[in-house]
Amino acid sequence: MNAPAKSARTVVGEARLLIDGTLTEARSGARYENISPVTEEVIGTVADADVDDAASAIAAARRAFDESAWSADRALRHRCLSQLRDGLRAEIDDLYEQIMAEVGATMAITVHGPQGKGPLEILDYYLDLMERYRWDDELPVSRHMGVPSKRLLWREAAGVAAAITPWNIPFHINMAKVVPALAAGCTAILKAAPETPWAATFIGRIAAEHTDIPAGVLNVLTSSDRGRVGELLAADPRVDLVSFTGSTATGRRVMTVAAGTVKRVFLELGGKSATIVLDDADFSTALLAGFAVCYHAGQGCAIPTRMLLPRSRYAEGIEFLKTAFARFEYGDPRGDGQIMGPLISARQLARVLEYIEIGKQEGARLVCGGGRPARLSRGYYVEPTIFADVSNHMRIAQEEIFGPVLAVIPYADDDDAVRIANDSIYGLSGAIIGGQARALKMARRIRTGTLNINGANFFAPDSPFGGYKQSGIGREMGVAGLEEYLQLKTVAVPG
Repeated sequence: MNAPAKSARTVVGEARLLIDGTLTEARSGARYENISPVTEEVIGTVADADVDDAASAIAAARRAFDESAWSADRALRHRCLSQLRDGLRAEIDDLYEQIMAEVGATMAITVHGPQGKGPLEILDYYLDLMERYRWDDELPVSRHMGVPSKRLLWREAAGVAAAITPWNIPFHINMAKVVPALAAGCTAILKAAPETPWAATFIGRIAAEHTDIPAGVLNVLTSSDRGRVGELLAADPRVDLVSFTGSTATGRRVMTVAAGTVKRVFLELGGKSATIVLDDADFSTALLAGFAVCYHAGQGCAIPTRMLLPRSRYAEGIEFLKTAFARFEYGDPRGDGQIMGPLISARQLARVLEYIEIGKQEGARLVCGGGRPARLSRGYYVEPTIFADVSNHMRIAQEEIFGPVLAVIPYADDDDAVRIANDSIYGLSGAIIGGQARALKMARRIRTGTLNINGANFFAPDSPFGGYKQSGIGREMGVAGLEEYLQLKTVAVPG
């Protein structure tokens, strides 16, 4: 049985854009519907920006960068970001309600996890980093053709930054882009995913009502348009940097469009991460890592969706997983302790169900799940699903599904496990469970940007996050996350 759900509050999200310091409707007056993934009902409408609104936001951000004190005045930036933090915290309960309503995120991972609480810690981290970061540095005196020169290194804001964000963990990713960009002295245009507009407009309203952020420094766009607005941000020569999180296919397009003006591009893209369970692991606890695919219904790029089991213990592992998944509770996101709610949309539900059918057609063995739960009459839910007898060349092992679907693959020995884990266009994350010395040695060989060993978790505001291969370019969060938004200038003076 599901834990009793807490009653939901009436949720009213901010409907307006933020452009040039003003909360405003789209120029056309158009709005679009925000749909709850839990009830499949309309929970509100928001401004539907088009390319004209995007052009206005770009112009405002360009002017604010070129003409205001924002990029040079760190004290101003620190004060304004402190005000933003305090304003967000003052209305945190409303934020939680909006996240649960529009994202379908469970109460547990909203209040205590990356959907709600964690992003505020990003502000704390960068406010502290701003005070201790080495913005200026100096190299030793050198001689060029007999002339002594002292070299000064200045770290300066990159310029106008466009942040294009996804729907899966929207508030966290919005903050992970906007906060370091503003801390670095950039001006920013935040373009929200169509499915989760409130996670962006909330930030825009707090910035407008609770901070001294100058007009044009932060702009927020919501739009039902899935292509033209984002492409304008990537193509416009007034934009100096594009920070994009989303699918690898869209990331390739962003990179192509941005190349026309040779602007800096940060990409945090897809993943098909693997959990390697070593043969010396305690299966009674190690295999519980399989529940990671149920976390937020599997809608996380770093979630390990392949599990590699030693062939010698493969049958044992499959039976354990089957029993454990049969007991897994999920449903109303407001239920205490739950980590799995619905998928974000009907579109995503159809995608996940299509991949389940692909797995069957490819010859993988469906162990459990595989459809919509009969007990839930509404909401975009899909059953936690396990496929066994998966070969790593199958599409369900190679392509990002973004749903609660686990592909379990046998391996022969440690070398074979490493080979399978690395046999992917992606290289975002993963996990190893077993003897720690052996796991650390294996970790050196895994081509991913992050890795968890024996239940530890890398994820924190000071931890750089990003991937190898087609999982992206650059790093988000940590010192590296700030430096994505900085340019390095070398100045020589007589020594």
